[in-house]
Amino acid sequence: MAGLTLRNVGKRYGALSVIQGLNLDIRDGEFLVLVGPSGCGKSTLLRMIAGLEDITDGTIAIGPKIVNDLPASKRELSMVFQSYALYPHMTVAKNLAFGLQNFKMPKAEVERRVAEAARILQIEKLMERKPRQLSGGQKQRVAIGRAIVREPQLFLFDEPLSNLDAELRVQMRAELASLYTRLGTTMIYVTHDQVEAMTMASRIVVLRGGHIEQVGTPQELYERPQNLFVAGFIGSPKINMLQANLSQVNGLTEARVAGLPAFSIPNLPSAPANATLCVRPADVRLDGGDVTASVTVKLVEYLGSETLLHVALTSGQTVLVSHGGRSAFRMGDALTIGFDLTDLHYFDDAGQRIEPTQNESRLQ
Repeated sequence: MAGLTLRNVGKRYGALSVIQGLNLDIRDGEFLVLVGPSGCGKSTLLRMIAGLEDITDGTIAIGPKIVNDLPASKRELSMVFQSYALYPHMTVAKNLAFGLQNFKMPKAEVERRVAEAARILQIEKLMERKPRQLSGGQKQRVAIGRAIVREPQLFLFDEPLSNLDAELRVQMRAELASLYTRLGTTMIYVTHDQVEAMTMASRIVVLRGGHIEQVGTPQELYERPQNLFVAGFIGSPKINMLQANLSQVNGLTEARVAGLPAFSIPNLPSAPANATLCVRPADVRLDGGDVTASVTVKLVEYLGSETLLHVALTSGQTVLVSHGGRSAFRMGDALTIGFDLTDLHYFDDAGQRIEPTQNESRLQ
């Protein structure tokens, strides 16, 4: 196993810069997920780590060894792609063994590694089948098996579940998490799906435009997003964002949000004139709170374990409310919602987090 160090890494295609001055330490044995919208540079970064793309600036080190000029075949890593890329004329067993045979590995060692990968992935009964006889999930297991047999220092996954249907994605997420627990090898996983990132990662790197927006555990990113982009990207259903005008009144910060009563935030330091106040749908309640407001139900989404209410403030802005279980609410119903000030996230007019100095806030 090995960790990974990236220092001032950049990638340009002519005048187009897709990765800029990126610094990241990936710990030995962790499951790190690179997440972000399409075009943010996550797959390019993974391919640079793999040696499939040259870097323009900086250094990449696997363990203590700088690998900038080392070809992919010498980096002791394995990569699983979005497409399965299986050889259609070969059986599962031969697909698993092919890469090892190309390295002139002894037959007994090839057989041992193939058998071990089949056992780990529970595909022993599929070994004599060809890819056309496999389901999507089975094909993905074989693709992962080809990576396992190499016994690499690093596993790299480039959106490996995106071709699977919703049920299979959930199943394969659980299997990958279990595989990580059994192998204990460093894994770097690329996805645009923040649910995948939240459920599998030991740490998450949120990328946008070739820059790192935040690095942290799933809990840290959910509970303390450092900017508006991370707040809006992490969490499902999406966080509510309320535009606020802030002013100083009797030494306190007064917030005015269209459709809500004015309220004071005594613990918000050096508040700007304009800010965005965010609250998770799960923190908006139907039984009161520090701040309450009259709303009208616009849409009811029954999701089984929860009901998602789309409600409109008197200003017209829509707020999402996550309500557990069944709901008798209908479109057009008048409700009162509320939330506690301790559940708010505050961001300045540049979109950066404002950290309250203590946990007390009160209504004016």
